[in-house]
Order: sequence, then structure tokens, then C-alpha cells
Amino acid sequence: MSLVLRPFLPIDEQAARAGDEALKADDFTFLLGMREEMTWREWLEDVERTRAGIDLPSDRVRAALLAASVDGELVGRASIRFELNEWLAREGGHIGYAVLPAFRRRGHATEILRQAVLVARSEGLGPLLVICDEDNVGSATVIERCGGVLEGVATTEQGKAIRRYWI
Repeated sequence: MSLVLRPFLPIDEQAARAGDEALKADDFTFLLGMREEMTWREWLEDVERTRAGIDLPSDRVRAALLAASVDGELVGRASIRFELNEWLAREGGHIGYAVLPAFRRRGHATEILRQAVLVARSEGLGPLLVICDEDNVGSATVIERCGGVLEGVATTEQGKAIRRYWI
């Protein structure tokens, strides 16, 4: 497996939009920050501004949204937040990741998280908060494989139980 985390590209549009639709069934957003009225090019530009920390709304932090591809095929994504606001510190964490349903159970999530940790470290981040739903055994296993130490279980504002890990 040669999974690579990289910026989203113009050629990713069709696969990424299909992935966003597929993950809606899991109540999960693949294309963070994408709004209906945005073109793909506008979204790519927004992703780059967010990584650079340019003109961010008050509720957003500098972050990288990276595509995960294997042999050129989009299989998932990572979201790496370079700082935490109040909500991220409570419910979101430094790193989020997703694997498209057609590519699950192949080790991609572990590799996405492993590489995302390296990106965060290259930006000077120390301990990294990674959060998953309390009942998401697969994600908990991935986080633990990548060195996550369970801080505890908390409850979100919506009443959902989440596991809080530090890597």
C-alpha cells in the first residue's frame, strides 16, 4: 500500500463529491467547508487559505485538509487543525480523518492518521488531541495503534459520548 496524503487537486472533484455523498449516510462530512454555491475551484482556494490562515472567520483555525490517495485513487482524507478553539478542544481535536466506504478495512485509516500526525509534528505541534465516537470501535483501535492514550469519555453538546485520546 502506498497511501499518500496530499492537497486536493482539480482532478479529485468527481471522486470527492461522490465520497461526500457516500459519507452522508454516516452523518459525516467529507468535504469540510464546501457550500452548495461554491465551485470546486473556489473550494480548493478556500482550503488553501485555511491552510495559510488567511481571512479565517472567527470560528475557524488554521488547518490542512488533505486527500488520501492510493495509486492515484482517492480513498479518504485527513483534517489537521494546527490550533484548537473552544469547540475543537472540547469535541473536535487536532486531527480528523475519513475513509470512503468502498476502501474501509484495508488499513487506510491507520496510515492516514499516522501520516497526519507527522504533518502536525512538522508544524511544531506537541501532544495531539484525537476524538472519536464512543461506540466507534474501529476508530478507537486506529487511534490506539497510532499511540493514542485514552484521556476519558466525555459528552458533546448534543449528548453524544466521545472518546478523547492524546497522541
